[in-house]
Amino acid sequence: MTKVTRDDVARLAGTSSAVVSYVVNNGPRPVSAEKRRRVLEAVRELGYRPDRVAQAMASRRTDLLGLIVPDARQPFFGEITHALERAAADRGKMVLVGNSDYQEDCELRYLHAFLGMRVSALILVSLGLGDRIAAELDTMDTRVVLMHERSASVRKFAVVTDDVEGARIATRHLLQHGHTAVACLGGPESAPVAGDPVADHVEGWRKAMADAGRPTDGLLFHAPYNRYDTYEAALRLLAAPGRPTAVFCSTDDQAIGLLRAARELGVDVPGELAVVGFDDVKEAAMTDPPLTTVASDREAMARKAVDMALDPELDAATPGETDRTRRFPSRLVVRASCGCPNPDPNPTPDPTPDPAPTSRFLAAQAPRATD
Repeated sequence: MTKVTRDDVARLAGTSSAVVSYVVNNGPRPVSAEKRRRVLEAVRELGYRPDRVAQAMASRRTDLLGLIVPDARQPFFGEITHALERAAADRGKMVLVGNSDYQEDCELRYLHAFLGMRVSALILVSLGLGDRIAAELDTMDTRVVLMHERSASVRKFAVVTDDVEGARIATRHLLQHGHTAVACLGGPESAPVAGDPVADHVEGWRKAMADAGRPTDGLLFHAPYNRYDTYEAALRLLAAPGRPTAVFCSTDDQAIGLLRAARELGVDVPGELAVVGFDDVKEAAMTDPPLTTVASDREAMARKAVDMALDPELDAATPGETDRTRRFPSRLVVRASCGCPNPDPNPTPDPTPDPAPTSRFLAAQAPRATD
């Protein structure tokens, strides 16, 4: 079958190929209602599909967003990835995903690969920006948005949760239960500290303890970010003399590993051990007991990150915000693991089901009328 071209559409519609381009791409020049109608009828009759590769070569940009995450197998990063894919599809973009496995070399490799693919923008979900990544970002002319973490040394746009305040709220909640020594599961000892959300969680824990006049010496424990390795560390922590009666975990995945270890050792949660996590992944409501945790609006954060990646007019900070960081509030989702008799009657709802991201992308790609 002969490929239908823009010129074919123009001949059938009785217009120029430039007018066809303006209709299909919604600009950059206006088209009268009558010409638009004829072009759209010709598009439908001929089954014309724009050549996105040719457009990318001409504009030096594609309908792709590059996304780099530490590990999409972890529920938190998987949910961020899905939310970003949905938000990008609404803007007519598709997402290329690269897993860095927490390795700076891997992040750099994906950065260079995505730039070579002429992505429209990059969204980087990282845990602390290394010097080489920071230097690379400073030289790039492609829009970059940091998500989940921020950097004082790299002047890029960032969409983050109020991690310090969220951790402070969670720790204060455990203190209000009467626990005098609330332990904290932070990240690995080798984890970065500049801009790292987990480091902010530890800071929030320290602030809450200080506010209550409680010492933190000997109460900070280092653990991997994932549940599997945290489970091994938690076995040792809970089996040691003088185990804590309450633990704030910097991630829900850590908390899930801790709950598994407690169940295996016969430590009753929340009777003997109160547990609070951070992130409110979907599994948090399904653990035994259901996990009290800190939530933020990931869907709204994803939409903001995509908007910031694609809309240059959003460069200026909105009232009440500083620099280029958009910070979303945290809230406590109370379930049973902390010992509350009355769990949150309004837990974080699941997003309203809607078409798959691919369908959303195709719908966004369809020619639309503009006034």
